[in-house]
Amino acid sequence: MVMYIEDRGFTRAEAPQRGPREAFILAGGRGIRLRPYTTLIPKPLVPIGDHSVMEIVLTQLAARGFTKATIALGHLGNLIRAYIGDGSQWGIEVDYVSEDRPLGTVGPVLQALDAMPEHFVMMNGDVLTDIDYDDLLQAHLDEGASLTIATYEREHRVDFGVLDVRDGAIVDFIEKPTYTYAVSMGVYAVSREMLRKYAEGTSLGVDTLILDQLAAGDPPNSYPFHGFWLDIGRPDDFDRANADVDLLRPLLMPERRAS
Repeated sequence: MVMYIEDRGFTRAEAPQRGPREAFILAGGRGIRLRPYTTLIPKPLVPIGDHSVMEIVLTQLAARGFTKATIALGHLGNLIRAYIGDGSQWGIEVDYVSEDRPLGTVGPVLQALDAMPEHFVMMNGDVLTDIDYDDLLQAHLDEGASLTIATYEREHRVDFGVLDVRDGAIVDFIEKPTYTYAVSMGVYAVSREMLRKYAEGTSLGVDTLILDQLAAGDPPNSYPFHGFWLDIGRPDDFDRANADVDLLRPLLMPERRAS
């Protein structure tokens, strides 16, 4: 039996085929929210226990069968290049591109687009998660998406009674409601062809990418994730990760998966 992919107009058998498993890691930010830790150390090299964030990410990618990672460098990028080198210590080939000026989240990818495979993972360099990058990429291929966003469910509890006011009258009241919403994890699967419409050197953020895809009638796909995820760009989360490092180590430092 052939299964059709919803709203895509082709079958799973006709979906794009997997090429090399590669990742593009965005590591050029200044890490302002994490100061003073990032005054002298780039955010991807801040330590979580005995390992830097970048070490953890590269180890995870290699464990999921990824063979190459391209790292976009900016603030203190020379330190990242000197520490990570060619990536052989973590079982993955590492290449680099440099930003002469801030290019946003997606802009650096455009500099290396011709060297990337047709479908690849793009991610922020300050994410701690046990997501399966290989499964994310496969889901992206299976759905025939141009852009797939790893999403995480957050809850926000309002500490006040919320009033619904219309034309000066209160028409509803909810006591301390809890709202649930999906947020981007800073981890994506991307199709190279979708990015070709943007010129190299363009400053481009994921927000613009999403809005452009919506306007084009090609909405991004969601990859809901329910495991561990922490954005260590926030000092509280960074401190939490280090406080819980012994519990997190089995999640964050997986054994390498057999090919």
